[in-house]
Amino acid sequence: MLLATDLDGTFLGGTPEDKEELYHLLHHNKEIQLVFVTGRGIRSVLNLLEDTALPRPEYIICDVGATITHLPSLAAVEPVQSNIAAKWPGDHVRETMKKVKGLLHQEAQQQYRCSYYYDEETDIESAREIAASLQCDMVLSAGKYLDILPGGVNKGYTLQQLLEILVLPHHKILVAGDSMNDITMYETGFKGVVVGDSEAELVRRTAGMPHVLQAQRAGAGGILEAMAFFPEFRSYL
Repeated sequence: MLLATDLDGTFLGGTPEDKEELYHLLHHNKEIQLVFVTGRGIRSVLNLLEDTALPRPEYIICDVGATITHLPSLAAVEPVQSNIAAKWPGDHVRETMKKVKGLLHQEAQQQYRCSYYYDEETDIESAREIAASLQCDMVLSAGKYLDILPGGVNKGYTLQQLLEILVLPHHKILVAGDSMNDITMYETGFKGVVVGDSEAELVRRTAGMPHVLQAQRAGAGGILEAMAFFPEFRSYL
């Protein structure tokens, strides 16, 4: 089994009891392979992993899908990373996006994406048009985050590229998330869980997907709920 999970609000969310149960399971069941799929940058994730209570993934997909790292070696996963890099227009993305009214740039290390905060005053349509002119995609999530990514690159895309390398059967994959930047993971068709307390738009967009459980429990509890719900994963509990 492979668990591909978002971090904030998902793997890092939920009650202390649910987190303890899930983390204990992952520490002690080596048949479950773990992949983090997050909007965070790699430095932020490595800082998190200084906490030994947190299970260590084998792969980390960061930057909403724009970077992918093999944790034991800290090497980029090729040829996936090079293919993503080839799609990125370069540093002038940030300069061009300065034309958009109401965007606040996130001061974090970013290699193949540009990330911003937005609010009701932000000219979203202008941002969308500029992104399209640069052959990039725009992703909104949690009502405040705006990401500019290489065209066609997202969490779902990069996860699929990784799984082609690992040659794992689809029925062995469980994806988990809580915000709209996770939507592409569910669109892959893998079994999935939208954990409790997720972004309302994600709940709405996944409501008709028969392969997706909308869990009652938040964060780690929702992941455990999904493992008990889908027959393919019950034996791992």
